[in-house]
Amino acid sequence: MDRVVKLIKNRSDIGGGTRGSDLGVDALEVAAINRGSDYFNQFTFEDVKTHNETIYDKNRNTFAKRIEFVLEQCTRVSYTIKRTLEANFLPVVLSGDHSSALGTISGIKAFYPHKTLGVIWIDAHADLHSPYTSPSGNIHGMPLAAALALDNLKCQINEVIPETQQHWEEMKHIGIEAAKIDPEHLIYFGVRDTEEAEDQQIAELGIKNFSVEEVRYKGLAICVEKALAQLANCDMIYISFDVDSLDCDLISNGTGTPVSKGFDQYEVIAMINQMIMSRKVICIEFCEINPLVDTKGNKMAETAFEVLEQITSTLVLPME
Repeated sequence: MDRVVKLIKNRSDIGGGTRGSDLGVDALEVAAINRGSDYFNQFTFEDVKTHNETIYDKNRNTFAKRIEFVLEQCTRVSYTIKRTLEANFLPVVLSGDHSSALGTISGIKAFYPHKTLGVIWIDAHADLHSPYTSPSGNIHGMPLAAALALDNLKCQINEVIPETQQHWEEMKHIGIEAAKIDPEHLIYFGVRDTEEAEDQQIAELGIKNFSVEEVRYKGLAICVEKALAQLANCDMIYISFDVDSLDCDLISNGTGTPVSKGFDQYEVIAMINQMIMSRKVICIEFCEINPLVDTKGNKMAETAFEVLEQITSTLVLPME
């Protein structure tokens, strides 16, 4: 049976520190129009209601900014993903900031609580902070810690108020009342900008990171093959693509936290396509496109759309 894609448009940017990623979906649509592509007319879609207006509210949770609203947003995304999977669609999630990935992962596990989920995280950042360790308090740096149900209190630098603690516990239990993934089933590609607390977690948990240098030295196909082999016992795979995994000097700085020495779009297309061919990919998410900080016009969205169009063609290939 052919796999039918549904686009989930989640324009939330309240988990990030820089405004503008809420416009990332629209920037992708503009990129499609300018390429003469009817991509966004080809698939059914759903818009997830956002809480972006809360950016004007006074923040009460210093070390997890707007956590009460990010919690609500991730819960909404979780419900949307669960319903999408129930309807037998393959969700392609187009998000603002990366905190939404917790909602996506939670929705997958809510629908498949007894199946094992593997996560491939293509990103410049590890996103392993908790409110106890975060130097910024921006929750787009925390989704994997919540998905793994980790506080990392050994590296605690923040005194977290009870309200934040309560919301953080609730975030860890969206979808199912347990950790969503195991550390051995999380694999990074391109992570290169981390803090000490994250480095300690990565080392302690044995999380594999295929660096840009390793991918280019050993060969992209070989690294993806190794990643898929590590996830061989997983029933399904979720791919999360943060555009800051791309080289900001080569492509664009049109993202909230640009980092140099990253991948180019052709490498990302090749690696995601190879992952899709495993036939285990159940959901893909794109995030952190920010046209407001793009000094090259709409270059980041144009590049991301190139990736989106190419990998979707592979996604919709008939199942064997």
